[in-house]
Amino acid sequence: MSENASIDVNGSVLGTSLQKMLEADGIQPGSAPGYELCKQIYLYHPLGKKMADAPVSKAQSQQREISIPGSPEDDVKKAFNEEWEAIGADRLIFSTMSQSRVYGICSLAYGAVGKKPSDIIDPKDFASLEMFFSVFDPLNTAGSLVTSQNPNSPDFQKHSGIAVSGEAYHRSRSVTVMNEEPIYISYTSSAFGFVGRSVYQRALFPLKTYIQSMVTDDMVVQKGGLLIAMMKQAGSIVDNMMAKVSGFKRTLLQRGKTGNVLTIGHEDKIETLDLKNSEIALTAARKNVLENCAAAADMPASMLNNETFAEGFGEGTEDAKNVAQYIQTIREEMRPLYQFLDNIVMYRAWNKEFYKTIQAKYPDEYGSMDYMTAFMSWKNAFTAIWPSLLIEPESELVKVDETKLKTVVSIVEVMAPQMDPENRARVLIWAADNINEMKRMFTVPLNLDYDALAAYEPPAQPEMAEPKPENL
Repeated sequence: MSENASIDVNGSVLGTSLQKMLEADGIQPGSAPGYELCKQIYLYHPLGKKMADAPVSKAQSQQREISIPGSPEDDVKKAFNEEWEAIGADRLIFSTMSQSRVYGICSLAYGAVGKKPSDIIDPKDFASLEMFFSVFDPLNTAGSLVTSQNPNSPDFQKHSGIAVSGEAYHRSRSVTVMNEEPIYISYTSSAFGFVGRSVYQRALFPLKTYIQSMVTDDMVVQKGGLLIAMMKQAGSIVDNMMAKVSGFKRTLLQRGKTGNVLTIGHEDKIETLDLKNSEIALTAARKNVLENCAAAADMPASMLNNETFAEGFGEGTEDAKNVAQYIQTIREEMRPLYQFLDNIVMYRAWNKEFYKTIQAKYPDEYGSMDYMTAFMSWKNAFTAIWPSLLIEPESELVKVDETKLKTVVSIVEVMAPQMDPENRARVLIWAADNINEMKRMFTVPLNLDYDALAAYEPPAQPEMAEPKPENL
């Protein structure tokens, strides 16, 4: 690549590393970016950060819905969420995913003060250790994530452990994510191994074209204020005096502003430079470049174009559905990172000190239960589900609740009269639980006494006497 590529603006030469790389003649369709170029694109290219970060930001725009059935859920969830925020788990996941998209691979690892990277750490000790977390890009782990290309090897195209600055990390203390799957004997220079690929790899040429469109924009803006003065010449021979008069007129025109009066000859004409013919071509070219970048990165073009949906996510337009499906794939790719940190946060949040408070608060249920039994029951019951990006409008959600309510009422009306008191009470409690879930319709919960319902016997209805015929 040429090292002298630069832009000449008003006689000054402006050269940056990004400009030198992207404007070099060596970049052609199919060129692969190296580590340094990927970093420069992310740091300085207008689309670099958006292509890497926007999908991850959108995926994390909603919080996971955590459920731990069979536990004192409010207390357990609160402790988990507080520890999750304390270690900055969302930021760690975002950074790891973002850098894996920039370079093709990235690793997240944890350490502890007083422990070597190669040491095995018992999860039961997490709560008592001073832990820290690090995100390693491919340069940090260079040489340890090359992956085997022997088809008969058990670790064929699989990463094992990482090593940073010559120190190997125990396999249990790190998690590595790739952007796309490795291809046999396809070396990724940005990731220093036979691993995933940068999101910029297929988009490198259109990213270069985008820089050219910015140069064109700069030229249009600079020329947009150019005035064209068409003045009648005094004659075929222009002497020094006439040249000075024409120059004076141009000076007055240049300095004139709102509120001034400028006199010109009746045959003179002043216009701005007409650039309207280039507008359609420039707009279409810019749009095509953005769509090419999106197609190369396998992401919806609307995420790069900053297009707004005509009806929004709530109405379920086709564009919104496509984006929602794409974000769901990003969330699936983030799953190993969440599982890695979920396990750490559980051991740190639900520690023995926390369990003592639970035993004191719920003595009947947990007073005689040992810590590990309770912990494992919570851990096994833990679920975290992403809410859908396609959120229905409030009016539609109310209609759904109305339909559910009618169904619940119908079930109670059909089944309750045919049941014994105990089962009838269970049906009514079930109905109350379902009604309490309809918070859009009922703000105050319905609480029923199961024992009272089971013991309740409705009063017997008096038999109606048969009517006797009347004597006329």
